[in-house]
Amino acid sequence: MDNTLMRSCYAEINLKNLSHNIDQIKKRVKQGTTIVGIIKADGYGHGSYEVAKTLIEKGITSFGVATLKEGVTLREKGIKEEIIILGITDSDFLDVICKYNLTPVIRDYENAKALSLITEKEREIFLPIDTGMGRIGYPVTLDMEKALSEFEKISKLSNIKIKGLFSHMATADEEDKAYSIKQKDAFIKFNDLLVKRGIDLPVKTMANSASVMEIPEVYYDMVRPGIMLYGQMPSQQMKKEGWDLKPVMSVKAKIIYLKDVGEGFYVSYGRTFVTERKSKIATLSLGYADGLPRNYSNIGKVIINGVYAPIVGNICMDQCMIDVTDVSNVKLGDTAVIMGEEAGLKIEANDIGKATGTINYEVVCRFGQRLERVYIK
Repeated sequence: MDNTLMRSCYAEINLKNLSHNIDQIKKRVKQGTTIVGIIKADGYGHGSYEVAKTLIEKGITSFGVATLKEGVTLREKGIKEEIIILGITDSDFLDVICKYNLTPVIRDYENAKALSLITEKEREIFLPIDTGMGRIGYPVTLDMEKALSEFEKISKLSNIKIKGLFSHMATADEEDKAYSIKQKDAFIKFNDLLVKRGIDLPVKTMANSASVMEIPEVYYDMVRPGIMLYGQMPSQQMKKEGWDLKPVMSVKAKIIYLKDVGEGFYVSYGRTFVTERKSKIATLSLGYADGLPRNYSNIGKVIINGVYAPIVGNICMDQCMIDVTDVSNVKLGDTAVIMGEEAGLKIEANDIGKATGTINYEVVCRFGQRLERVYIK
């Protein structure tokens, strides 16, 4: 463990695996297609700055974040490449877009006009259309004519350059791709109508991780891989064949307390676990505030000294307990793997997600909130 860490638990980030994963993507995407590294939510909990630096070394020159603050933070840390703010920036904060040279996704004509009035130079923007996600963007499947008129008005604003047409897939990670194809068709239809009106945008972008993996016909000019960068599958319906993605994050914690107890000994809040034999109980300084789901209590496990050991009792805010009765030579300071691989055993983000009723996206993001990170380069 890094001697500078102030707690006995940490997230280990393998930047070599990150480099491996981006190489996998670069092999598939045709030359000339921009790969946008999606590093929102602090790089899905992995650390957006360190992730960005590694991707820049691999030739990536464009990044996507969710919020204005995320973009500003990267600029202040020295990232000079294109940063696209994938969420909507309210007009009151468009001056920040200009100050930090960020690329916004614009909500509507009024949002674009507000930017036009304050920018001192030509500003590139992306315009979103909703082809079936139901989140942001002009709902072109409901009123295509209104969206076309809005785009036309925006294209005539001074100091505004519409760089690209932006949409997002809702079900690309499902085995049945029928709905995704409908979204693709709506996207292309709208773009073709724009071209007929003399608006030929240089960039079209629709592909998320699942699309990159299984729908190459929507690569277009720009792809936006997210979860796959970090070695995670977008869903369990996805086919792994042909892809060799390696998990980038592991989570580890050292034993900070160890005790021998008798039969009938209660562990943690609510007395949800009681020993049925003489046992050895270890405490780890990792809890639900660090991203270990509380509903993983009494069903989760860790890897320690080459074997699985169950999590026992309710997971606390900052600590949890494991039963190490059957772990050989266990002692204070031994490291437990909460997520990761050791001695041929493995616990993946998806395993934790499946056990707790969520998805691997949430698991890695939550682990990244409070845990200090150790980077393996």
